[in-house]
Amino acid sequence: MAIEPLSLGVPKPIIDSLPEADGTAAQDMQRAVEGLETRLNRAIDGAETEAEAAGYVVDALERLEGHYERYDEFIPELRAWGQSPIYAIAWRNLQADLILQIEEYDWLKPHIDRERNLRLVEDGIRFGK
Repeated sequence: MAIEPLSLGVPKPIIDSLPEADGTAAQDMQRAVEGLETRLNRAIDGAETEAEAAGYVVDALERLEGHYERYDEFIPELRAWGQSPIYAIAWRNLQADLILQIEEYDWLKPHIDRERNLRLVEDGIRFGK
């Protein structure tokens, strides 16, 4: 099965928002994105169907959403302690951007909502009850 591999990156505005002159945080972000891209493409290559591949991608999307929420929660906490939240903001924004990057792939679009709805039903969540 030939599915278009994912190509992800760290947007320049996020890198530019980092105050660090030596670029360590930017390198950490780039390594994290490369690792995510590699894991996803490996899982996609090993999938037998687009639906199975999309299942792996939805797992990643859910993790990214969880990371987004966690970083978002750090921001007011850091401010309350008088610390700069710039790194938490940058990592939060990276999670959001990665979600958008992944959702832009045409082959994934019909599968993402279907997979999420299937998971809701499998989890036993019923609307209207």
